[in-house]
Amino acid sequence: MVTEVLDKKHTKIKVNKHSKMAKKEWLAAYLFLLPAAIFFLGFVILPMIGGLVISFFNYGPRTSEFIGLQNYIQIAKDPVFIKSLWNTLFLVVGNVPIVVVFSMFVSLTIYKRSSKVRSFFRSIFYLPAIASVVSITVVWGWIFHPNYGILNYVLSLFGVEPQVWLGNPSIAKWAILIVLVTLSVGQPIVLYMASLGNIPKDYLEAAEIDGANSRQVFLNITWPLLKPTTLYIVIITTINSFQCFSLIQLLTAGGPNYATTTIMYQVYERSFTLGQYGLASSMGVVLAIIVMAISVVQYKYLGTDVEY
Repeated sequence: MVTEVLDKKHTKIKVNKHSKMAKKEWLAAYLFLLPAAIFFLGFVILPMIGGLVISFFNYGPRTSEFIGLQNYIQIAKDPVFIKSLWNTLFLVVGNVPIVVVFSMFVSLTIYKRSSKVRSFFRSIFYLPAIASVVSITVVWGWIFHPNYGILNYVLSLFGVEPQVWLGNPSIAKWAILIVLVTLSVGQPIVLYMASLGNIPKDYLEAAEIDGANSRQVFLNITWPLLKPTTLYIVIITTINSFQCFSLIQLLTAGGPNYATTTIMYQVYERSFTLGQYGLASSMGVVLAIIVMAISVVQYKYLGTDVEY
């Protein structure tokens, strides 16, 4: 009896010690997370709520009047906003597949090389991702310049007449898409390279022993194991494409004739140029809903059979 009592007391002491240590660990974890949580709440959540509230007002520098859904009705009838929506979808539909296919192709090609070659090409492709978007855009502006741009000079060597790349409505959006692709492929290539390194070599060796060719290895082993990375790349690239703004502002300013205007540029123009903050907020809300809906669809169809 005495032994049982002592064992129970000893067990209780151990449980109390473990619970106290666990509480201290949880407290320390929450204290470390607190600065990031405060920053996220103050600079992300609260502005989002404020933008949603303002979208129901005729809000400007000197006005603040509740108008309900009038801002949403107005942008639904605005031909400029409709055009900017189609331009934005054009960039998304064009950029995402190109980035995924190109980055995967480059990663599969580079991964078979030596470590020095892999490091070199990783650095080359990732450089635009860490460089200033403004500086890269300025360089592309020089490349596309109709008079002294290097692109027209190179094409003239093959007898092609000079083009006004950023001044022609039918060409300008394609020029923007090219620049967007070059800025988007860096991170996916690095992610795919890292994911390829996590694929067990035993799987690949077993497939080779069974006589599988490179196409069968990719479809049955490599691609299924790259699905989580592909899902992340597709969603992030889609969001970044919808948020395309700097390229538009620095290269075309939405022109010519709104041919390259995106929703993000419309939000900027309506708010900071025209002072229509309520209307701009409603555009931002619509953009957020579209991005959320597309992300859900992407996760539904690309997230099947994905394990984390």
